[in-house]
Amino acid sequence: MLNSQQTMRAAVCVRAGGPEVLEIREVPLPAVRDGWSLVRVEGAGLNRSELRTRQGHSPSVIFPRVLGIECVGTVAASTDPSLPEGTTVAAVMGEMGREFDGGYAEYALLPNALLMPITTTLPWEILAALPETYLTAQGSLDALGVMPGDRRRLLIRGGTSSVGMAAASIASGYGLETAATTRRQSKADAVKTAGVDHVLVDDGKSLAASLRTIWPDGPDLVLDLVGARTAVDSLRLVRRGGTVCVAGSLSGWLIPDFEPIAMIPYGTKLTSFHSDNFKGSVGTTVLQRVVREVEGGVYRPNVDRVFDLDDIVKAHQYMENNEATGKLVVLP
Repeated sequence: MLNSQQTMRAAVCVRAGGPEVLEIREVPLPAVRDGWSLVRVEGAGLNRSELRTRQGHSPSVIFPRVLGIECVGTVAASTDPSLPEGTTVAAVMGEMGREFDGGYAEYALLPNALLMPITTTLPWEILAALPETYLTAQGSLDALGVMPGDRRRLLIRGGTSSVGMAAASIASGYGLETAATTRRQSKADAVKTAGVDHVLVDDGKSLAASLRTIWPDGPDLVLDLVGARTAVDSLRLVRRGGTVCVAGSLSGWLIPDFEPIAMIPYGTKLTSFHSDNFKGSVGTTVLQRVVREVEGGVYRPNVDRVFDLDDIVKAHQYMENNEATGKLVVLP
């Protein structure tokens, strides 16, 4: 029983460094305080932002810290009467795993405003793969102005990432013609299974030549999940008057020597999406819709591998080696 439980297991990032700095520890169970709820974590998706935080690239993070910018589970105790014990909830962002401890644990103490109550029959490992990934994918497509029945052409850069595959699944259901990039030819079949029409191997050079063979005028839309290294090239690839949405940072946060007037072609639009825009109540309706589409078989989430909390070091090494095709999930 929770009332008699004093401690919990958590993967604690003890300092900046390699995967080995994640240590499984027995830590005090957080005490519920005003405005917060204690969530029994049933699953947490892994994200590259956690990898960068672990490496020391989040200057505001003070170690030791329990990482994890998302989780799903049930309410164990709450100060909010609308969140009774046993309610299934999801949470993303809002400084989880940065300013306060996140989802790499058996329990997480989270702000009430961050919790998204969800009704679902999905198993935990599938539900855990959805919040950060599908909210980012859906929000990015919204930023691009994509609607059901859309017949435009969409290029997804970073197609084997979890968000890339989620975006492909949604876009395919909407009716767009899609192309997606991968750095490894061996992952092409997995990308096609996600609903992509054309797979392009990105060897680090411009995609223009291979892209023009399928779309001579270029794509109407580009969802760039690679980010800093490819954003300027994406602005060159999209047709004049098209839109590029940068929603990922697989290659880092900053674009060196970026000159908007010189680098954004006339009439072309550059926008962005960050999952923090869909945290809490703002994202609840969107996530519930995603859950229904997954339950109905419309969206096909790709879970590459499920790890136990005890294997968090292996999970981070797997992520750091870019071995995954789709989402990684950890279960406490």
